[in-house]
Amino acid sequence: MRLSSLADYAVVMLSAAARHAPGERLSATLLADETGVPLPTAQKLMGRLAQAGLLASARGTGGGFRLSRDAGAISLADIVEAVEGPIAMTACVDDQRHDCGLEGACRVKPHWGVVNTTIRGALDGVSLATLSGASRGVPA
Repeated sequence: MRLSSLADYAVVMLSAAARHAPGERLSATLLADETGVPLPTAQKLMGRLAQAGLLASARGTGGGFRLSRDAGAISLADIVEAVEGPIAMTACVDDQRHDCGLEGACRVKPHWGVVNTTIRGALDGVSLATLSGASRGVPA
């Protein structure tokens, strides 16, 4: 299992945002400069993260983005799901999909939900504050 580059970049950018003062207005340009994420990608991600409710945006003078809540209240699972969608190890956990050739005889399918819940729980247990070092004042 590997995160996509977009999910990885989202974690890097939100970690950088978390190291700024709470409520400070940030721009895609600033975070791209700080992180090395290409500006078009940073702009795209900031829109997705705002749409997912992890960033709040304001237009006009003094506008920009800021974390929508404390870094300790944003989890790695929140960030991954904002970019990748729901965490699912296999397609068969989606009750709407029936495209697996083994579906009729599969004895593992009933257990994938437990696996997904465990993985999501592990990601949910890692906060943005921890990832950014913001809770300890440590650069990350």
